[in-house]
Amino acid sequence: MMVKKRSFYEQSRPYIISLIVLLIVIWAFSGIQFSGIKSSAGQILGSIFSGLFHPDWSYVYSGHGEDLVSALIETLAIAFLGTIISSFIAVPFAFWAARTTKKFSVRSSSGKFVLTVIRVFPELVLAIMFIKAVGPGAFAGVLAMGVHSIGMMGKLFSEAIENIDRGPEEAIISAGGNRFDALNWATLPTVMPEFINFTLYRFEIAVRSASILGIVGAGGVGAPLIFALSTRSWSRVGIILIGIVVMVTVIDWLSGTIRKQLLK
Repeated sequence: MMVKKRSFYEQSRPYIISLIVLLIVIWAFSGIQFSGIKSSAGQILGSIFSGLFHPDWSYVYSGHGEDLVSALIETLAIAFLGTIISSFIAVPFAFWAARTTKKFSVRSSSGKFVLTVIRVFPELVLAIMFIKAVGPGAFAGVLAMGVHSIGMMGKLFSEAIENIDRGPEEAIISAGGNRFDALNWATLPTVMPEFINFTLYRFEIAVRSASILGIVGAGGVGAPLIFALSTRSWSRVGIILIGIVVMVTVIDWLSGTIRKQLLK
């Protein structure tokens, strides 16, 4: 059996691509204005670590609603509501964007374009916009998280719809059923586990994102964190960071456990 000899271009293509990527990285770093490390960097870093090892335990719970537990609960509520609301709204967007045929589809292309436009705006930008519309607080955070999650979950849901087996749908239609019967008895039962899986995965990400929304005034644990940083209250910063780490770790573990059970 004769082995076809590769051309010079085929042999050198990986090296050419690597060289191009390296040149792009060098060009990107060349635009960074680096003025050196500040003289107070070591002191600030040491203060942060000191705060982590000597946290302000009195801030954990005070019973007045101005403590770490209340801030973490508000963060979880923002992430949960934003994810749940967007998971329902994303379903029709997903069917709009799903490409069920190999041919070009105006419906699918327009749906994918709309979802891309929604995903363009980060949560922080949306939070600032909604703060101007509804005022600061958790409600603006929920709206920002929900709108951004529509774009993310709509994309994931549409990919799940595109990857399902069309056999059950065709069988129902061949037996005399209509499109609604195929959707109700074939499509939705097939994609629902994937939808729930993606929703839980998005909730994990939303918890992390909601933790910083308070920096711009959209509620959550980000607000006391930025206040503690601005006043250099490192022990308060330490306990807040510990609370965020514990919350994110627990949510990731619970979500991962549930998703493993769904995929069995």
